[in-house]
Amino acid sequence: MSSKSVQQLDRVVIRFAGDSGDGMQLTGDRFTSETAALGNDLSTLPNFPAEIRAPQGTLPGVSSFQLHFADHDVLTPGDAPDVLVAMNPAALKANLRDLPRGATVIVNIDEFTKRNLAKVGYAENPLEDGSLDSWQVHPVALTSITVEALAGFNTLSRKDKERAKNMFALGLLSWMYHRPTTGTELFLKNKFASRPDILEANLAALRAGLNYGETTEAFSVSYEIAPAKMPSGTYRNVTGNIALAYGLVTAAHRARLPLVLGSYPITPASDILHTLSGLKRYGVTTMQCEDEIAGIGAALGASFGGAIGVTTTSGPGVALKSETIGLAVSLELPLVIVDVQRGGPSTGLPTKTEQSDLLQAMFGRNGESPVPIVAPSSPADCFDAAMEAVRIATTYRTPVFLLSDGYLANGSEPWRLPSVKDLPDLRVEFATEPNGVDAKGQPVFHPYLRDETTLARPWAVPGTPGLEHRVGGIEKADVTGNISYDPDNHDRMTRLRAGKVAGIADTMGDLEVDDPSGEAEVLVLGWGSTYGPIAAAVRNVRNTGAKVARAHLRHLNPFPANTGEVLRRYRTVLVPEMNMGQLAMLLRAKYLVDVQSFTQVRGLPFTTVELADAIVGAQTVSDNGGTA
Repeated sequence: MSSKSVQQLDRVVIRFAGDSGDGMQLTGDRFTSETAALGNDLSTLPNFPAEIRAPQGTLPGVSSFQLHFADHDVLTPGDAPDVLVAMNPAALKANLRDLPRGATVIVNIDEFTKRNLAKVGYAENPLEDGSLDSWQVHPVALTSITVEALAGFNTLSRKDKERAKNMFALGLLSWMYHRPTTGTELFLKNKFASRPDILEANLAALRAGLNYGETTEAFSVSYEIAPAKMPSGTYRNVTGNIALAYGLVTAAHRARLPLVLGSYPITPASDILHTLSGLKRYGVTTMQCEDEIAGIGAALGASFGGAIGVTTTSGPGVALKSETIGLAVSLELPLVIVDVQRGGPSTGLPTKTEQSDLLQAMFGRNGESPVPIVAPSSPADCFDAAMEAVRIATTYRTPVFLLSDGYLANGSEPWRLPSVKDLPDLRVEFATEPNGVDAKGQPVFHPYLRDETTLARPWAVPGTPGLEHRVGGIEKADVTGNISYDPDNHDRMTRLRAGKVAGIADTMGDLEVDDPSGEAEVLVLGWGSTYGPIAAAVRNVRNTGAKVARAHLRHLNPFPANTGEVLRRYRTVLVPEMNMGQLAMLLRAKYLVDVQSFTQVRGLPFTTVELADAIVGAQTVSDNGGTA
């Protein structure tokens, strides 16, 4: 029995960092999966370079994966790591500034050669010059110990053996934090089923890491974090992209319609295409098209044919799709446009997060072409947001923007699987027979004769006898759908389309405000992935005795019907955004309320500390009657 002590913790933040070829994303993902299986609440932040293979051992090539897990509810991936695993000097230098004094640093000393140190500008070895004395540093020869542990694998080259060092690191951290490895072993057996030598080497490296932690004198303490108290149910760990894909498929099943995805690969949305392509047995058709324009054209054509058409992309792809989105507005057909936002403009920061496509979604088309916008707030919420986007699209016969972002797409958290009986019924009634008569009294189909409640036009599947009708981008006559250049008709059709989108507010509920005391004068209002950081920051500020309210918008067009009333209820409204203030601009214009922006465009989510400081600052201004 081990004589080492075990310390109880309520939370910990771990960051794995190394070269982009060191397998840090896989290591973090496996550690996360085992942590989820133990019942901890968690949140993750993968961070990796845009290049497929960035220059080895350089700062631009550093890839990291941060995991925050706890015995209570977790809202963010953590502001700073308690433990940093650095596989080389570049990983250490790129991440040390985020590490609080006293934190634990595990470094792979095999990589701290003169050449690797020089690559990142270290004149001296930081492991020897005293510059790391403020941290608890554990130098471990990860590479050479792994190679030694695999000495019996004669069919493998030294390079192949070195590649398994991430599994050794995973084994060591699994020992430190009492994580199981059974799920990882099964994962490896599936992944390397056709390469038994590689499989056994990775399993041996994983076990060697566990044994090293147990036997070495370098680590005298291991840690336990109890499971979190969560509502009963069946949970699985899920990323935002996977949850969104599952939400789309589920919505299609609840609508009793096939799902058709027309897409072109683009970071960080590609995983949705990958996930849906594996779900063909559930009535899903995926088309990886030659470009973005073809992708949305195929999706809109599928909607015309009676399916749920979806296209997935990021900001640059939305720019290319804008003409076809306008066509969908004119045709008044259901279509879901998933925009997983990333840093811009142009190619920008492909693997980093941002919220800067809101105004593009609102106005990025010619003419008056309003489109509903829905934004999920967490990785798991991507499932519900996808369901809502499909509901709106099919009910109101309109294209709908679903604004996710890179932080949600790649991040993960536990997701409680919903019960099928609790899911909404999204069945659609297609037009099956003529709905009017012509001048001679003969039955005729009027493709723009609208539902009195929703203002939606009939959805007629091509080939239905007697329901032939004209489609295209030229303005249609009200009711008949004939081509029309009449000024009054264009004005009427424009207002009808806008009124249809505005009327969605009648079926989406009010904006809910979390204001426990009812006495707060400051409201923090967010949208999208700022939900977690805002909630954590508000909780911290409330713990100091301050009274702060918070609210979060899922629907950004139209806004909930009570949004104006909520804004006017508070002396100060603070709107944090990962852009230059796009939601704040819309709120000021619509409600004439002087909301205060707090913005950043760093390619990273807000930290709890910086948001808490901004809230305290807004509180001070409010207490002074609105003056700093």
